[in-house]
Amino acid sequence: MSSTTSRRKFLKMSSLAAGAGFLPNTEIIGAPNLRKGPLVDKVRIGFIGTGMRGRNHVELALLRKDCEVVAICDIDPKAIAETQKMISKAGKPAAAAYGEKGERDFLRMLDKQKLDAVIIATPWEWHTEQSIACMKRGIYVGSEVCGGFSLDECWELVNAHEETGTHLFFLENVCYRRDIMAVMNMVRQDMFGEILHLEGGYQHDLREVKFNDGVNPYGGGVEFGDKGFSEAKWRTTHSLHRNGDLYPTHGVGPVAMMVDINRGNRFVHLTSTASKPRSLNEYVAKHPKGGPNHPNANLEWKLGDIVTSVIKCNNGETIILSHDTNSPRPYSLGFRVQGTKGIWMDVNKSLYIEGTSPKAHAWEKADDYLTKYDHPLWKRYENDAQGAGHGGMDFFVLNSFIECVKQNAPAQIDVYDAASWLAITPLSEASIATGSSAQAFPDFTRGRWMKKKNDFATGSY
Repeated sequence: MSSTTSRRKFLKMSSLAAGAGFLPNTEIIGAPNLRKGPLVDKVRIGFIGTGMRGRNHVELALLRKDCEVVAICDIDPKAIAETQKMISKAGKPAAAAYGEKGERDFLRMLDKQKLDAVIIATPWEWHTEQSIACMKRGIYVGSEVCGGFSLDECWELVNAHEETGTHLFFLENVCYRRDIMAVMNMVRQDMFGEILHLEGGYQHDLREVKFNDGVNPYGGGVEFGDKGFSEAKWRTTHSLHRNGDLYPTHGVGPVAMMVDINRGNRFVHLTSTASKPRSLNEYVAKHPKGGPNHPNANLEWKLGDIVTSVIKCNNGETIILSHDTNSPRPYSLGFRVQGTKGIWMDVNKSLYIEGTSPKAHAWEKADDYLTKYDHPLWKRYENDAQGAGHGGMDFFVLNSFIECVKQNAPAQIDVYDAASWLAITPLSEASIATGSSAQAFPDFTRGRWMKKKNDFATGSY
């Protein structure tokens, strides 16, 4: 967002009204949510992790009159200071700050502050522990996305939710991308016929994220780990030690919603294959601040430059996921939706619908269809979303989270989605390690997927 003025302009509202009569129907097993009483009009929200992504969420929360940023936690004092500057610039009182007592100082924040909700935007390895800590305290939690580390971890999230009745909202913003929601609208109106196959992924050249100069977040050097800054401090190490689809949710989340995963359908098994790893070594070797003799140019990176996974769904659909964060390429999530009547692909921004498209076997531009089938949520909140991050979809995921918190309603992207999508990472690692063998998905819903209806984005948030 370009300025304080433009930020305030895009979100001139008192508080967003909750959808009349819209309470998703889901069965929760376990104790009731610890937070009781009337619906919340103003959400008292805390943030664990106030780095670049965390501050994106803080910025949007500060623009809402139905949110009060009361507490922030980060072990980096500079991140805390930058966040407090944002809060002061917005004309709001300083938030209570935590983190100076170490990595688990977030527990002190959760115990000391009266919070309705917490958003977690920390390094990946902390998400589960912090989410469970929130759920055990009856605090509605919004967790940023990543890949999982084990199936046990996924079950821990599900069990914590079912034991406490406290909700987890998995903050996958790409589910709210405008073209994705329009295509989902088309899928639901049978424009593509019966869905057969889908594709998605994370194809994003992250070399200047994985390496930097230790001062700036993007590029300028070939350092990572203790010598790196921002994501290079922690994210790059995963590429050194792990080989799998490390970041599956941007690609799988939107297509999972289109074929009703955990809502009448489920993932059954996957197979994964990885190419050889070469691009990170070459990047360091050719960088002006690196060179062929730089230690990082000779590391044995485990992450294959291209990881391809194939998922089989219970209802017969197949999904291909691509993970490509090391090689030089333009950004693309590579979506494809193929049905018995036609196809949409985001790379060429085109589609073909048999009997409707003007020429047989010829692509036509998707623009007119995306406009015609623009999702009702985008039509409703288009002006409010202007200027928000990632083309406006950050507004939608935060808005949905806040509205669910206000009603203590089940999350639109819930803990079962989180577990199923996170599980792709350890399953892909196991598949690659065993010669691309098939790996079975657990049924994290314990059979409830057979009865649950898909109400994602069917209400007013």
